[in-house]
Amino acid sequence: MSFDRKIKIAPSILAADFADFGREIRAVEDQGADWVHVDVMDGHFVPNLTFGPPAVAAFRKHVNTVMDVHLMIAPVDPFIDAFAKAGADILTAHVESGPHIHRTLQAIRDAGMRPGVALNPGTPADAVEHLLDLTDLVCVMTVNPGFGGQKFLDMTGKIRRLREMIGDRPVHIEVDGGIDVVTAPLVVAAGADVLVAGSAVFNGGSVSNSARYGENIRAIREAAESALVK
Repeated sequence: MSFDRKIKIAPSILAADFADFGREIRAVEDQGADWVHVDVMDGHFVPNLTFGPPAVAAFRKHVNTVMDVHLMIAPVDPFIDAFAKAGADILTAHVESGPHIHRTLQAIRDAGMRPGVALNPGTPADAVEHLLDLTDLVCVMTVNPGFGGQKFLDMTGKIRRLREMIGDRPVHIEVDGGIDVVTAPLVVAAGADVLVAGSAVFNGGSVSNSARYGENIRAIREAAESALVK
């Protein structure tokens, strides 16, 4: 993975057809997805339960771009090696998930993955100020984590603050929650460059109608990029 600040669309497979993940992943990649976003939830840190390392390993066989694994679990450290073996390219842990986030980010990198750190809506940008030299990505949650399809919470002020703090470091700002053609330009104008989108990508399409995925991805990308030329 080389670093650049071009807009990246990362469809969240939480919104895909659970009975057909392999073909769903290939379909969104064929239709222009830059990354594939995998939401791991434990029913403890967040009120939902999704995928574990065996499922992530099964997804890996179908991902040809970047597998971006977002851990909404606590604790994180006991599972780092398992997700490394499963094939995650990026592994993101929440700053709120435990008391030793420095150690967690170091362990993720030592396991051969790119470390990311996520912030819940109620957590300020300054919580990661001293982590920016340890991470490759900061994920700003624009919904309270746990479920897809939620209404966007305006975190543009937090994103702008992060962009200032990051400076010229090679650190992505990812935004996760409620991203669509309306909200994408708002977060990009504030400084985001990776957009996680679930419902906005998968709605109206299917494996047999994957062209709709492409239409949705292009619409989000065009809306996001419009914010860069104003």
